[in-house]
Amino acid sequence: MGKKVNNYAFIDSQNLHLGVREMGWQLDFARFRTYLTDRFQVTKAFLFIGYIPSNQDLYDQLKADGYLLIFKPTTKGKGKIKGNVDIALTVYAMNELYEDAFDKAVFVTGDGDFAPLIEYFRQRGKLLGLVVPNRYRYSSLLKTFRKYIVFLNNKRGKLGKQ
Repeated sequence: MGKKVNNYAFIDSQNLHLGVREMGWQLDFARFRTYLTDRFQVTKAFLFIGYIPSNQDLYDQLKADGYLLIFKPTTKGKGKIKGNVDIALTVYAMNELYEDAFDKAVFVTGDGDFAPLIEYFRQRGKLLGLVVPNRYRYSSLLKTFRKYIVFLNNKRGKLGKQ
């Protein structure tokens, strides 16, 4: 009997949500969590998200769907609420790597700020996949990871809200 696969997902929730929304649909987070398990054998999915008290019902549902929520404080600028998760996601992923807590990592983002982190994981043989929400709206800095990239553009029927 083989060793159970133990892969982790590190999810930039804002980038995921906005990337899919730009394509004209909404992600069903429960179905996406199942997709991560089926496609990448993800045992833990860390969702980095800005905290807004009025969104407690959403947070409760995400937890029920199987996500481990990592909250960041939000700021308001230019009329938009922003929760910058880049540093938190990076530190958290590096800590999990240092603790040797998982086999391989899947990153969910189209943000090029994560390119050095993803490259670090790739060099150590710890990168399993990079899920990019929108093929037409992602950083060119991530194009070097082409063989790891899965785009969500054609997955509306499987992952979109019904």
